[in-house]
Amino acid sequence: MDTQTLIRLLDLAGIGVFALSGALMAVRLRQTLVTACFFALVTGVGGGSVRDLLIGAPVFWVQDGAIAAVCIAIALTVWATPERWWQGHLLEWADAVGLAAYAVFGTAKALAWGVPPVPALMMGVITGCVGGTIRDILAGVPSIIMRPEIYVTAAALAAGLYLVLLWLGLGTAVAAIAGAGAGFMLRGAAIRWSLALPAYKGPRESR
Repeated sequence: MDTQTLIRLLDLAGIGVFALSGALMAVRLRQTLVTACFFALVTGVGGGSVRDLLIGAPVFWVQDGAIAAVCIAIALTVWATPERWWQGHLLEWADAVGLAAYAVFGTAKALAWGVPPVPALMMGVITGCVGGTIRDILAGVPSIIMRPEIYVTAAALAAGLYLVLLWLGLGTAVAAIAGAGAGFMLRGAAIRWSLALPAYKGPRESR
């Protein structure tokens, strides 16, 4: 598999599973089909749109009409299939896949547009996290990034490991697979065992 094909697959994986998580959220909230399609679209393309605006690139899904069609097709599939197919933690696991894949893809695209490594890592985190954040805000539920469990850290791990492995000269394919895999495993562990970073407690008051 060549590098461009791998990066494209990561892009489509991130878009597809984020669109799925958006559609699932709308269906669980008993919203209309139109709302499910809207949720799928904004969740699927939200992070990438913000990234492209920040790095000065053409907004990707505006240039590729197939992406919006894929998001809507996913929403239609969720809407037309039995609810039992989508029960359990599927929304969380779909989001985890999208988070890891999109964090790596966002970093790779930022590098390709001449962004230095540290800001490129931030672009990866934004790409991975913003779509789910928009979904939660629209749904009126506590944003995923405001919950105590590990989320942004998993995106940073995926993007950071990708950059480190590139710097070590292991090649784009190895770096992308390893980075996305590590980010997914960390997020998956957080889902499975409710892993969280310590919360700020503030300085102790003197007596």
